[in-house]
Amino acid sequence: MKYRVHLIYLAVTSLDNEISPFIDGRGTSVFHKNQKFAFLRNRRLVGIGLNNSDVYNSERSRSSGREQLAEVSVFLFLVVPSMILSFFAFKQGTLSFVLVAFATILRDLSLVALILFFLWRNAESIYSIGWTFKKRLNDVALAIVFFIPFSLGIGLIENLLRSAGLSAQSKPLPSFLTAKGPAEYLLAVLLVGIVALAEETIFRGYLILRLRAVTASPALAALLSAALFSLGHGYEGSAGVITVGVMGLVFALIYLWRQSLITPMVMHFLQDFIGIVLLPLLGKG
Repeated sequence: MKYRVHLIYLAVTSLDNEISPFIDGRGTSVFHKNQKFAFLRNRRLVGIGLNNSDVYNSERSRSSGREQLAEVSVFLFLVVPSMILSFFAFKQGTLSFVLVAFATILRDLSLVALILFFLWRNAESIYSIGWTFKKRLNDVALAIVFFIPFSLGIGLIENLLRSAGLSAQSKPLPSFLTAKGPAEYLLAVLLVGIVALAEETIFRGYLILRLRAVTASPALAALLSAALFSLGHGYEGSAGVITVGVMGLVFALIYLWRQSLITPMVMHFLQDFIGIVLLPLLGKG
């Protein structure tokens, strides 16, 4: 009888608190108002010997997958439509480099801010998306070492795809990707730096984190993130889209290996810097 009274007391006092002292594995208070009814549904588990964290984790494990799927679906709804529009970019004759650069910078920064909000809301660390700098010097060195064979391999793949008859990006670069004058070249350097940071955060850090949770497969998460990454490069033709997909897969594999975004960020920056800044400056863009 005393044991049953104790269980009833536990249920009532837990519901009366604004936030109960239930703690998850990270030491964070997790039993909020909107989870009180979950406790009521599971209170019978307490009576058969399960502790409070078992009750919470049982409920959370069933809902976390659905929550993460909903979150990543909303995120992709914001991103994918504008990426698909890149396939029709050549029809937009009024685009300018400055307009495209500023629009891209603002879009990418806003998406990174959204990702950081998701992490904050879910009490997740920025380390979970590869923002870790413990081995930054080694990661930068690896990026420089890997970049030469990576760049040669990507060029070879693109040439083979073109030889097979797939469409390719026109030469020179479209006007909306070509800087003119010192001010625009400085803007181009800023652009490729922000794009490297933002796109690796989006497609490698965040999407692999969420897709891995949804699919329970790091390999499938890497493939899906690479496919989504390639969608934003429709202006490069079918050969370019496939080539960019291969680049995204390489970046994803390096990220999964290193557990840091530094190496793929630096490689991404070098790839874009050469194509958007260096080669046009040398008159070879």
